[in-house]
Amino acid sequence: MSVSAVKPSFRVLVLGGYGNFGSLIVRRLSGIDGIRVLVGGRDQRRASALASEVGGEAVCLDMNQPTLSDRLSELRVNLLISTAGPFQDQDYRVARAAIDAQAHYIDLADARRFVCGIGELDRAARSAGVLVCSGASSVPALSAAVVDQLRARFQRLDSIHHGISSSAKIPGIATLAAVLGYCGKPLRQWREGRWQAVHGWQGLSVHRFPKPLGRRWVAHCDVPDLELFPQRYPGVREVRFSAGLGLSLTQFGTWGLSWLVRGRLLENAAALSGGLHRLAVAMQPLGDGRSGMFVQLRGVDKSGKALALCWELIAQDDHGPNIPCMAAVALARKLASGRFGQRGAMPCVGLISVEDYLAELDGMKISHGVREIAAH
Repeated sequence: MSVSAVKPSFRVLVLGGYGNFGSLIVRRLSGIDGIRVLVGGRDQRRASALASEVGGEAVCLDMNQPTLSDRLSELRVNLLISTAGPFQDQDYRVARAAIDAQAHYIDLADARRFVCGIGELDRAARSAGVLVCSGASSVPALSAAVVDQLRARFQRLDSIHHGISSSAKIPGIATLAAVLGYCGKPLRQWREGRWQAVHGWQGLSVHRFPKPLGRRWVAHCDVPDLELFPQRYPGVREVRFSAGLGLSLTQFGTWGLSWLVRGRLLENAAALSGGLHRLAVAMQPLGDGRSGMFVQLRGVDKSGKALALCWELIAQDDHGPNIPCMAAVALARKLASGRFGQRGAMPCVGLISVEDYLAELDGMKISHGVREIAAH
C-alpha cells in the first residue's frame, strides 16, 4: 500500500483527559481504528502518563488560555471533547475556540443553562462546517434516545419521569460542588402542563429497580431535560428528573442540607463540598458498586388504553461511571467515519440511538430492559 493510500487519523483531543470521566473516554477511544487520542490538560505529568499507557499524545494546555484556538489548529485537532466541568458557571469560550479552529466540539455538560443555550453558536458552527454538541451524557443524550425509542408505542404521551441512582463511588470535588449548588434552591419543573417550582434534593421518592439493585431513594435534581423535553415532546404534561446517591446516609444527609438552604440557615451547600467530599470518599467502601438509571413513560397506547413503560439500566462492579461517557465516544466514532453529516450547534438530543449508546457499553457489567408497570 502506498503512503498516499493510508487513511489519515481523526485527531480527538479530550480536555480533562486524565480526570474521572476523561480517562474513561480516552481509554475507549484509543481502541477505535482511525482515531488518534490526545490527552489534554494543565498537568503535563498526568497527561503524559495516560497517553503513554494508551499510545496517545499528551498535550499541556489550559482551557482559559487566549491562544486556545491557535493551539488547536497547531495540533490539527478534528474533534475536541470537553470533560472539564463543572459547566454551571462556564461560558462557551472552549466551544468558540474549537469553531475558530474548524474542529468539532462535544461536551459532557449536564448544566441546564449551559446545554440549553448552546444554540447561540449555531450560525458560527454551520459557517465553520462543524458539529457543536452539548450534553453528550446520560442526560439528555441517553434519556432522550430512550424516550424517542419508546414514544412510538404511545398514541399520547402524558408524563416522563426519569432518574439516576449512583453508586457510592464519589465524583470529583468540582462535580460535587456543582450538584450541591442547587441543593435546596428552587428550580423549574414542568407539571400539569405548566411551569412550577420545586426545590433541589427535595421531593423524596422511591424507585424500585429490578434485582440486584432494588429499592433506591431519589429526589429532585436540575438537568437540561427539564427544559428540553416539554419542547421536544409536545403535549406531555409532566417532566420530572430525580437523582439518588448510593448510600441512604448520604442521600438523607443531602436532603437535610436542602432544608437548611431552603430555610436560609445555610446560604449555599456547595460551600461544604470540600469536607463532604472527604467524608463521602471515606464512606465509599460501604457501597455495593451498583448504580442505575430509569426512564418511566405514561400515557395512552395505540388502542386508547392506559400504558406505562419503564426502561432501566443497571451497572455493577462500579461500571456506572462509564455510562455518562459513552455518548461522546459514540459521536466521535460517527464523526471519524466521515458518514455523519450533522452540523451546527445543539443540545445532544436525537443524534445517537439507544443502540449506538449500548454498543459502546459492550463488555461491561451493565444490563438493561423495558417492562410494563401499573398505569395509574
